[in-house]
Amino acid sequence: MCILTVKLISWKRKDEVRDNLKLAENVFAVEVDSVSKFFGSVKAVNQVNLKVGRGCVHGLLGPNGSGKSTLMKMILGLVKPDQGNIKVYGLDVWKNPVEVKRMIGYVPETPQLYEFLTGLEYLDFVGDLYGIPNNEKKERILEFLDAFELKGYENKLIGGYSQGMKQKLAIIAALLHKPKLLILDEPLNGLDPKTAKIVKDLIYRLAGEGVTTLFSTHILEIAEAICKKITIMYEGKILVEGSPDELRKLAGMSNSSLEEVFLKLTGTSDIQQIVEALAK
Repeated sequence: MCILTVKLISWKRKDEVRDNLKLAENVFAVEVDSVSKFFGSVKAVNQVNLKVGRGCVHGLLGPNGSGKSTLMKMILGLVKPDQGNIKVYGLDVWKNPVEVKRMIGYVPETPQLYEFLTGLEYLDFVGDLYGIPNNEKKERILEFLDAFELKGYENKLIGGYSQGMKQKLAIIAALLHKPKLLILDEPLNGLDPKTAKIVKDLIYRLAGEGVTTLFSTHILEIAEAICKKITIMYEGKILVEGSPDELRKLAGMSNSSLEEVFLKLTGTSDIQQIVEALAK
């Protein structure tokens, strides 16, 4: 069994535990209040309200163009909302940009890495950005490289990595500084089954350490397996949210898979008709 799944690489420092104790119990990891974002005449996100509890694995689902990625980027402070406010652990994202970013680990749907660096140089650079002490940084990098089976490739240029290797590197970079909030947009893209299992198990285990994860995926079996709560977006709005069982009840499909529930709630359940038409 890999190091990561056994000891979580001593996730919390003493000062981080102390900081967590200072946070009021009613402070959510993420609070999105009446947020909208327009691109020209297109309402990418339309009056969205969302609260993500601390230590929760919260799934963010929806078809392409539903506004998921835009919402995530606004929570990160990469895209500014046209209306509304966003807080991360009680801090306004735009008034406290540095403090908020220090608390977040982010894996975008398509990671953009510095391909002229080696994997080790890139992770060393990321560790320095977050001010990780040198000895701790080296230890964590080596443990992650070993766990994600990148040992032996760390001194090769990222430009020569496969897509799966680049994805592993992006995930390591997001975890390296021990974030309190993980924002993961299709993080399992290109991963082999073993690494995907490690990431899923790690997300679940980190929730027990108080780490919050906002997780977007099109693989609904994964969302059903690890997400405590799920928000489904559609055309820029929140269509429905709740636990997987609550969504089943809401759809009147108590014995159905989350995939079937999702298709019904988003009005895209006529898959068989489409397949039959394409097969003619």
